[in-house]
Amino acid sequence: MSTRAARTRDPGRSPVETDSRNLVAAIRQSLPRAAWWAVCASLAVLFLYPLYVMLSQSLKAPGEAAAAPPTPYPHELSLDNFRALGGDTGIDIVASAGNSLLVSLGATLATVVLSTVAGYGFARLRFPGSNILFFATLATFMIPFQAVITPLYLLLNNLGLQNSLLGLAAVYTTFQLPFGLFLMRNSFAAVPRSLEEAALIDGCGVLKAMVRVVLPVAVPGVITTALLTFFACWNEFFAALILVTDQEKFTLPVSLSVLASGSFGSVDWGVLQAGVAVTIVPCVVIYLLLQKYYVGGLLSGAMK
Repeated sequence: MSTRAARTRDPGRSPVETDSRNLVAAIRQSLPRAAWWAVCASLAVLFLYPLYVMLSQSLKAPGEAAAAPPTPYPHELSLDNFRALGGDTGIDIVASAGNSLLVSLGATLATVVLSTVAGYGFARLRFPGSNILFFATLATFMIPFQAVITPLYLLLNNLGLQNSLLGLAAVYTTFQLPFGLFLMRNSFAAVPRSLEEAALIDGCGVLKAMVRVVLPVAVPGVITTALLTFFACWNEFFAALILVTDQEKFTLPVSLSVLASGSFGSVDWGVLQAGVAVTIVPCVVIYLLLQKYYVGGLLSGAMK
């Protein structure tokens, strides 16, 4: 490594994070200041404009929301569309959001716990055939979810979990676990073994060393696994549509699809956009709060 490159290394950051920051700095230096701000502003408009359209449409009065062509901004702010989500349209979006939250949190908790324990085992506790078993687990990514939906339906029916939120959470956990295992295994592999060895010398057992010494260092990987799992479960539509049949157990994406289909060919666009806002805003807020850990965990887990 050259002397100049060595000076750019920050001992407080991982090599991957440092290299990414150096790349951004190099791009900024190669572009004029005006061009850099123009590129950033263009990207901001590209990503924020759909959110603006969604929020402005949801805050319009019902009559203005149905206007054609649509107005660029609400002339009068109204919360009627959000009030209608409570069941005035025949679909209780608030209850559906509660179902989605319950299923997503349950699947996220199960995935994080299982992938953390299994990832630590694959990263630290070598045993014959461990690599083969690990790659066989990752091979499940190649199985289309739609190809196994019928066997899953029959299995849940035999277990008495069909048309239940518990069964849906179990299905989500099954399909999110391989990627969570991949991230956690690589996150633990990035932690220096010397930390764990020092804890073992001080008298800690394997489990205690993992919980008190190794796991705090791998927190970005844990948060990344939790975020990806939560977002995937929160937005999942196909399995919820097939495995849940009672309307009071519908998750948010299924209820929004019912709203989007409308009744007698008419769609209440204001209420629909309000429902989309209920779906998107929690994900955006959670991501912004945990962005630092998410980026660090995703880079360390995917690049090791």
